[in-house]
Amino acid sequence: MKPTLLVLAAGMGSRYGGLKQMDGLGPHEETIIDYSIYDAVHAGFGKVVYIVREYFLEDMKALVARKYAGVKCVDGSPLEFVFVTQELNKIPAGIPVNPDREKPWGTAHAVLMAKDVIHEPFAVINGDDYYGRDSFYVLADWCRAHEHSKGQYCIVGFELDNTLSENGSVSRGICYYDAKQNLTGIAEHLDIAKEADGKVYGNNSVNGATHVELDSKALCSMNMWGFTPDYFTASEECFKGFLKDYGMELKKEFYIPFVVDVMIKSGKASCEVLSSPSRWFGVTYKEDRPGVVAKFAELVKEGVYPSPLY
Repeated sequence: MKPTLLVLAAGMGSRYGGLKQMDGLGPHEETIIDYSIYDAVHAGFGKVVYIVREYFLEDMKALVARKYAGVKCVDGSPLEFVFVTQELNKIPAGIPVNPDREKPWGTAHAVLMAKDVIHEPFAVINGDDYYGRDSFYVLADWCRAHEHSKGQYCIVGFELDNTLSENGSVSRGICYYDAKQNLTGIAEHLDIAKEADGKVYGNNSVNGATHVELDSKALCSMNMWGFTPDYFTASEECFKGFLKDYGMELKKEFYIPFVVDVMIKSGKASCEVLSSPSRWFGVTYKEDRPGVVAKFAELVKEGVYPSPLY
């Protein structure tokens, strides 16, 4: 069984100021998604599903056709690509929503768009985050081990210190889990940054505490998940309830952690917290771009990646 990689590529980066998913950052204009797919293929993934917006669907298809022509899976078969669009009006019928809303409904809504094209364990990643090769091996192994499972999810956690930006504070969801590594909750922390004393501080959005010292080795979510395909049914039911409660709001979003939390608390699913030794990086701010370009150049120099990548 070859798991599927679902890439969340529908969002525009308001802080970054452009369409990050198509920004060439590697030595030969490779995008972050290019590196993620390269790592996923080597880890044994066999299909890539892109979640995009309709207005740049054709551009993304052209990019994929150009860059991945002839790319093979580890077993020699062609790597499969599927494109699915996320739009505001793609919701269950019969539920009234605010007609003035302009944005789609968030990451869990985006994942739900792929329910008809994924029938095997699958991974979810952001299109503008670099996760590192080890992370994809960890996730691929989990997916293969859960080929016949139901109600079992996972999240790949990254050490907080490995996810910070040098150009501004960040928000991170810190994972909490029990002795069996099962997720019990994710607490959102805001304005996280390493300060002059070398320690990491942030604000806890759950209890309102401000400028609290955080464990730099705490595992946090960077939106890298693994799901069994029954997740789609559970998520769709959860989405209906969400729309009934919040459908009239203009900005409320249906996030993946919300679905996972509902499923855990209802006893319908468990979510294993996996850890990755990889250092995450991404382009949260425009100022992050030169550093990311330098990191990819260094990875090429070290022989981690060929250049050009494809």
